[in-house]
Amino acid sequence: MGTASESGAEVFEVGYFGRSAYLAQSPQFYKQMAIAAGIDKVFEIGPVFRAEPSFTSRHATEFTGVDVELAWIDGVEDVMAFEEQMLAHAIAKVADAHGEAIAEHFGVKVTVPTTPFPRVTMADAREILRRGGWDPAGVKEDLDPEGERSISAHIKGATGHEFVFVTHYPVGIRPFYHMRAADDPSVTLSFDLLWKGLEITTGAQREHRYDVLLKQAVEKGVSHEPMQGYLNAFRYGCPPHGGLGMGLGRVLMVMLGLDSIREASFLFRGPNRLTP
Repeated sequence: MGTASESGAEVFEVGYFGRSAYLAQSPQFYKQMAIAAGIDKVFEIGPVFRAEPSFTSRHATEFTGVDVELAWIDGVEDVMAFEEQMLAHAIAKVADAHGEAIAEHFGVKVTVPTTPFPRVTMADAREILRRGGWDPAGVKEDLDPEGERSISAHIKGATGHEFVFVTHYPVGIRPFYHMRAADDPSVTLSFDLLWKGLEITTGAQREHRYDVLLKQAVEKGVSHEPMQGYLNAFRYGCPPHGGLGMGLGRVLMVMLGLDSIREASFLFRGPNRLTP
């Protein structure tokens, strides 16, 4: 890609015929430009590259991303409703086609989730966790892995559900193109989807108003010049839209009860692994 698709950090820069290019972090900008061009539903399954020096069981520097963007939404709830229906349908298909083999080889029963999935705001999640003894010191405005596991366990105990949408993340930890809530500009109309305590998806309603998008980019310290082609797509109007990005390796990891994303990858790539 000619421009980094997120903040400009955590990208692999490569030489490209005398200039710089970047391995794609996300098809985010292209999905939105397609929406602006009149394609109402955009789907992509493809490689994603993240230059994160993360040494955990859930991170990889290359993974397969499942991306969705939907036009003419009434709000971020439409995106969450789409994802829960998509996952319930896909997991049902897996259970039907491969349930017996998965039980035999992995000792795991593939359970089809019911919809809707539970929802909890980030503010409420942090309050629930504090009451349970979780210490957010040093975590800033986000949830750490312990927090994600704990809130999932709380929701499982309260509802019996393995999935939970954590919504309304603070502006400080979300990209400039996430829409902000009209009644509380300090939070975004965004979500993460946790499955058994592991984040598998990030999604949001996008900011489609050109002037607001420019203002939010400036507030985030994002330069307009490198992404002018993206910004131009919004100049003459764009439908309300939103979407999500889901890590397929993490989905397989949870579904099959694996201990590490390395086991869900054919050729795992991490900071210390480039071969074979």
